[in-house]
Amino acid sequence: MKPTTFKPGQSVPKSGQAQNTRTRTEVTVTRGEPFPPTPKSGDKYRIVDVTKHKR
Repeated sequence: MKPTTFKPGQSVPKSGQAQNTRTRTEVTVTRGEPFPPTPKSGDKYRIVDVTKHKR
């Protein structure tokens, strides 16, 4: 089962917008890069909008 929330520093599985689960602040994340630090220890991210790519 894939995780639905991610800790800061974990690798981003898909590019898009990620939301802090506590503050609801959104950040842009890029696949393969680490999730950014959060303002408070224990906060997590959830990907809310995946980037759409045309191929």
